[in-house]
Amino acid sequence: MPRPYSLDLRERVVSYVEAGHSRRAAAAHFRVSPSFVINLMTAFRQRGAVTPKALGGWRHSKLDPHRVFILRRVAEQDDISMPELADELHAASGVKADPASLSRWLIRNGYRFKKNAAGQRTRSARRPTSARGVDGHAATEDAA
Repeated sequence: MPRPYSLDLRERVVSYVEAGHSRRAAAAHFRVSPSFVINLMTAFRQRGAVTPKALGGWRHSKLDPHRVFILRRVAEQDDISMPELADELHAASGVKADPASLSRWLIRNGYRFKKNAAGQRTRSARRPTSARGVDGHAATEDAA
Protein backbone atom coordinates (compact mmCIF):
# COMPACT_ATOMS: atom_id res chain seq x y z
CA MET A 1 0.00 0.00 0.00
CA PRO A 2 1.46 3.38 -0.91
CA ARG A 3 2.40 5.85 1.79
CA PRO A 4 1.08 9.41 1.87
CA TYR A 5 3.36 12.24 0.75
CA SER A 6 5.49 13.80 3.50
CA LEU A 7 4.25 16.75 5.51
CA ASP A 8 7.18 18.82 4.25
CA LEU A 9 6.14 18.35 0.62
CA ARG A 10 2.51 19.01 1.46
CA GLU A 11 3.40 22.27 3.21
CA ARG A 12 5.61 23.41 0.32
CA VAL A 13 2.87 22.66 -2.22
CA VAL A 14 0.28 24.59 -0.21
CA SER A 15 2.58 27.60 0.23
CA TYR A 16 3.43 27.52 -3.52
CA VAL A 17 -0.26 27.63 -4.46
CA GLU A 18 -1.01 30.24 -1.76
CA ALA A 19 1.76 32.41 -3.28
CA GLY A 20 -0.35 32.73 -6.42
CA HIS A 21 0.66 29.84 -8.65
CA SER A 22 -1.92 27.56 -10.22
CA ARG A 23 -2.52 24.06 -8.94
CA ARG A 24 -1.35 22.51 -12.18
CA ALA A 25 1.82 24.63 -12.12
CA ALA A 26 2.46 23.40 -8.57
CA ALA A 27 2.00 19.83 -9.73
CA ALA A 28 4.53 20.31 -12.53
CA HIS A 29 6.98 22.14 -10.25
CA PHE A 30 6.95 19.47 -7.51
CA ARG A 31 6.54 16.55 -9.94
CA VAL A 32 3.33 15.23 -8.43
CA SER A 33 -0.03 14.60 -10.05
CA PRO A 34 -2.44 17.48 -10.53
CA SER A 35 -5.15 15.50 -8.71
CA PHE A 36 -2.93 15.33 -5.61
CA VAL A 37 -2.52 19.10 -5.56
CA ILE A 38 -6.21 19.71 -6.23
CA ASN A 39 -7.29 17.29 -3.49
CA LEU A 40 -4.67 18.66 -1.10
CA MET A 41 -5.86 22.23 -1.58
CA THR A 42 -9.50 21.20 -1.18
CA ALA A 43 -8.69 19.39 2.06
CA PHE A 44 -6.57 22.33 3.25
CA ARG A 45 -9.44 24.77 2.65
CA GLN A 46 -11.93 22.50 4.44
CA ARG A 47 -9.84 21.27 7.37
CA GLY A 48 -7.17 23.94 7.61
CA ALA A 49 -4.45 21.28 7.88
CA VAL A 50 -2.23 19.44 5.43
CA THR A 51 -1.97 16.20 7.40
CA PRO A 52 -3.14 13.11 5.51
CA LYS A 53 -6.24 11.21 6.56
CA ALA A 54 -5.77 8.04 8.57
CA LEU A 55 -5.06 4.89 6.59
CA GLY A 56 -6.75 1.57 7.14
CA GLY A 57 -9.10 1.02 9.99
CA TRP A 58 -12.15 -1.07 10.65
CA ARG A 59 -15.12 -0.95 8.34
CA HIS A 60 -18.48 -1.47 9.95
CA SER A 61 -21.06 -3.84 8.61
CA LYS A 62 -24.72 -3.00 8.28
CA LEU A 63 -25.39 -6.42 9.80
CA ASP A 64 -23.65 -5.63 13.12
CA PRO A 65 -26.69 -3.89 14.67
CA HIS A 66 -28.72 -7.04 13.91
CA ARG A 67 -26.20 -9.42 15.48
CA VAL A 68 -28.58 -10.72 18.16
CA PHE A 69 -31.33 -11.52 15.64
CA ILE A 70 -29.00 -13.29 13.19
CA LEU A 71 -27.24 -15.37 15.81
CA ARG A 72 -30.55 -16.27 17.48
CA ARG A 73 -32.02 -17.47 14.16
CA VAL A 74 -28.91 -19.55 13.40
CA ALA A 75 -29.06 -21.08 16.89
CA GLU A 76 -32.77 -21.88 16.54
CA GLN A 77 -32.42 -23.44 13.09
CA ASP A 78 -28.85 -24.52 12.47
CA ASP A 79 -29.51 -25.71 8.92
CA ILE A 80 -31.04 -22.43 7.73
CA SER A 81 -29.97 -21.39 4.26
CA MET A 82 -28.52 -17.97 3.61
CA PRO A 83 -31.40 -16.89 1.30
CA GLU A 84 -33.90 -17.89 4.02
CA LEU A 85 -31.93 -15.96 6.62
CA ALA A 86 -31.76 -12.93 4.32
CA ASP A 87 -35.54 -13.05 3.79
CA GLU A 88 -36.21 -13.34 7.53
CA LEU A 89 -33.88 -10.43 8.29
CA HIS A 90 -35.62 -8.31 5.66
CA ALA A 91 -39.07 -9.22 7.03
CA ALA A 92 -38.07 -8.55 10.65
CA SER A 93 -36.05 -5.34 10.30
CA GLY A 94 -36.32 -4.14 6.72
CA VAL A 95 -32.60 -4.57 6.08
CA LYS A 96 -31.78 -6.07 2.69
CA ALA A 97 -28.69 -8.24 2.83
CA ASP A 98 -27.20 -10.41 0.14
CA PRO A 99 -26.93 -14.09 1.13
CA ALA A 100 -23.20 -14.03 0.37
CA SER A 101 -22.65 -11.07 2.70
CA LEU A 102 -24.57 -12.90 5.43
CA SER A 103 -22.32 -15.91 4.93
CA ARG A 104 -19.15 -13.79 5.14
CA TRP A 105 -20.50 -12.04 8.24
CA LEU A 106 -21.18 -15.38 9.95
CA ILE A 107 -17.70 -16.63 9.07
CA ARG A 108 -16.14 -13.44 10.49
CA ASN A 109 -18.12 -14.04 13.67
CA GLY A 110 -16.82 -17.56 14.16
CA TYR A 111 -19.43 -19.72 12.46
CA ARG A 112 -18.09 -22.41 10.12
CA PHE A 113 -20.37 -24.80 8.30
CA LYS A 114 -19.10 -28.18 7.22
CA LYS A 115 -20.90 -31.16 5.82
CA ASN A 116 -19.51 -33.62 8.41
CA ALA A 117 -16.75 -33.96 10.96
CA ALA A 118 -14.20 -35.04 8.34
CA GLY A 119 -14.92 -31.94 6.27
CA GLN A 120 -15.96 -34.03 3.27
CA ARG A 121 -19.27 -34.07 1.49
CA THR A 122 -21.58 -36.91 2.28
CA ARG A 123 -22.18 -39.37 -0.56
CA SER A 124 -25.66 -39.57 -2.02
CA ALA A 125 -27.43 -42.90 -1.53
CA ARG A 126 -28.34 -43.00 -5.24
CA ARG A 127 -24.72 -42.98 -6.41
CA PRO A 128 -22.63 -46.14 -6.48
CA THR A 129 -19.66 -46.30 -4.15
CA SER A 130 -17.17 -46.89 -6.95
CA ALA A 131 -16.92 -45.82 -10.56
CA ARG A 132 -18.06 -48.26 -13.20
CA GLY A 133 -15.72 -49.45 -15.90
CA VAL A 134 -16.19 -49.28 -19.65
CA ASP A 135 -18.06 -52.60 -19.68
CA GLY A 136 -20.61 -51.32 -17.11
CA HIS A 137 -19.36 -53.44 -14.19
CA ALA A 138 -17.89 -52.08 -10.99
CA ALA A 139 -14.11 -52.00 -10.93
CA THR A 140 -12.41 -54.70 -8.88
CA GLU A 141 -9.23 -54.43 -6.90
CA ASP A 142 -7.32 -57.13 -8.81
CA ALA A 143 -8.14 -55.70 -12.26
CA ALA A 144 -4.98 -53.79 -12.87
